[in-house]
Amino acid sequence: MRNQFVLITGGAGFIGTNLALSYLAENRPVHIFDNLSRSGVERNVQELLDLYPGRVLFTQADVRDRPAVKAAIASARIVYHLAAQVAVTTSLEDPMGDVDTNLFGTLNVLEAIRACSQRPSLLFTSTNKVYGRLSGVPLREGARCYEPVDQHAAQAGAGEEQPLEFLSPYGCSKGAADQYVLDYARSYGLAATVFRMSCIYGPHQLGSEDQGWVAHFVRQTMKEEPVTIYGDGKQVRDLLFVKDLVQAMRRAQENVAAAAGQAFNVGGGAPNSISLLELVDELKQLTGASPKIAWGAERPADQKWFVSNCSKIGDLLSWKPATPVRRGLTLLHEWYLKRPELIRQSQRDMAAMQVAGCA
Repeated sequence: MRNQFVLITGGAGFIGTNLALSYLAENRPVHIFDNLSRSGVERNVQELLDLYPGRVLFTQADVRDRPAVKAAIASARIVYHLAAQVAVTTSLEDPMGDVDTNLFGTLNVLEAIRACSQRPSLLFTSTNKVYGRLSGVPLREGARCYEPVDQHAAQAGAGEEQPLEFLSPYGCSKGAADQYVLDYARSYGLAATVFRMSCIYGPHQLGSEDQGWVAHFVRQTMKEEPVTIYGDGKQVRDLLFVKDLVQAMRRAQENVAAAAGQAFNVGGGAPNSISLLELVDELKQLTGASPKIAWGAERPADQKWFVSNCSKIGDLLSWKPATPVRRGLTLLHEWYLKRPELIRQSQRDMAAMQVAGCA
């Protein structure tokens, strides 16, 4: 049927699965479009198919496949474009593959929407990496974390007015795609919105040290195996629980006339900011075990501090994060406790999983 489905590219990943569940709970049909290149995500698809028989359409295909993308979008009413190569480390090893997926895959989605007689709305998930080193935000080093020298920045976070600086091949490919989405909204009138996301975490996240690091830290602590901290561990991110992200995504699509053509910083904000060292402290309280730490050299293009200022999306769409970090970590921990097979899974297998989220 034309213009019926909620289409989620990369929908087998953890964000896509949570997003799909929110629509399926309302009896709205969902189309999962994913190449299943991440080990383990096929379980997410099977869970959706089992829970909602007849309501889930699954297409195993790649966003680099133009005909497949065009066919999927022809039956979509709403599009969430989550499919991506998501690891900075992988982009450094294979920049051509990275740009092919992140930029040209996004252009395939945009062109397919532009060709539709009834164009679906689009939400594209970008990244805080488009802001690079945040050279306009001087930092000071504390005992457990980095923080801005300016107190307003420390309390409010970084807003969309920050200059763009595309560091690493991943930053370049996602940043270029981010700008193409905004330009297609301007040049062709697409109802397209960009979310520049900080660190997302929650159920269905099968994290590795390259991506989904919060889930990786939780799982390694539960296994009593080491986590590797690259750099000094004082790097700060704002954490956003996935169900809060899903609410923001849906609110943007439901208010597409206001959100179209806009880029929003979306994260947990200053109240939910935490350094890696502070997260280790939280996990000790949560699990009763002291995480074992291995130390590695600082990674290229790693931001010492990024905290989202969410006032723009808050003012326009009346959205704000609702889940404190401690509560979100507890929910993620409980989700893992119910799935002991994931705790037993080998580190090698988990490292192969590049799931949507934020490094």
